[in-house]
Amino acid sequence: MGVIVPGVVLAAGRSSRMGRSKALLPTAVPGQTFISRIVDELRAGGVDDVLVVVGPDGPPIGSGFTTGQPPPRTVVNLNPDAGQLSSLLAGLRAINRPGVGGMLVTLVDVPLIEAETVRALLDEHQRTHAPIVRPVDADDPARHGHPVIFDRSVFDELQRADPNLGAKPVVRAHLDEAVEVRVTGDGSFLDVDTPEAYERVFGRPLPPDTERETG
Repeated sequence: MGVIVPGVVLAAGRSSRMGRSKALLPTAVPGQTFISRIVDELRAGGVDDVLVVVGPDGPPIGSGFTTGQPPPRTVVNLNPDAGQLSSLLAGLRAINRPGVGGMLVTLVDVPLIEAETVRALLDEHQRTHAPIVRPVDADDPARHGHPVIFDRSVFDELQRADPNLGAKPVVRAHLDEAVEVRVTGDGSFLDVDTPEAYERVFGRPLPPDTERETG
């Protein structure tokens, strides 16, 4: 029996560059939001336990699920201004239990991850138990993206990490042991965190914020 690797989606940021919550932005598929697509792909890729880390002032994530699938569980990061590591650690505290062998982390800013990539990452972690498993561009291996799997062996290092530096030093410390999964396509590497990026990726302008207009 394989180890359990829950998935954690970091969605607690203030989205200042986008100007509104990214989690509830629509994709190109009718009725689909960033967060619903990400959760669908994680589940389809084999992640049975998905958690979304949200901020205290964010919109209700459940409203982003209109296609019938059950919303994931959520945990609130009460101080998201402390940086992305604070959200990662909020997620880690929520999923860390006996039997958990790692944590798959992805960002709400990267809505086009693919189930095939998720499955490949999980398979490599299951096979190697490497401290870090992450996707890299098959055509440009220096280009790495999300999701990233952190093995249980680095949980303590994450908890001791400098909040100002985030998880990157932990990743760098284990690059020699890391497993990099080559993937095709751009889904793991496209950050959609500004209106300009949204228009570039989806081929249309950012739609009006009806919640703000009617609120």
